[in-house]
Amino acid sequence: GGLSPSEPATQEVQDITNQVKLQLEVRVNRRYDIFRAILYRTQIVAGIMYFIKVQVADTEYVHLKVLVGLPPEDVCPALVSFQTGKTRDDPLDYF
Repeated sequence: GGLSPSEPATQEVQDITNQVKLQLEVRVNRRYDIFRAILYRTQIVAGIMYFIKVQVADTEYVHLKVLVGLPPEDVCPALVSFQTGKTRDDPLDYF
């Protein structure tokens, strides 16, 4: 399936974002004091792929690609890919 339109992040999306924060921090070797989901899009795959714009500093954003499995395999959210150095205005596109 294609990507859904961008929507403001919900509490559920923030929860998913929180669950992959450590995965991102390990991969980029830095800690984030701010980790606020702003926008998200979804794609239905074998589960749901979330594309999430996350604010990590005043003017710095990252884009996360997170896979959430469906029951019964309902695995914890997995950070599939990410893009750093984004701004608030960068479009949240497939990557």
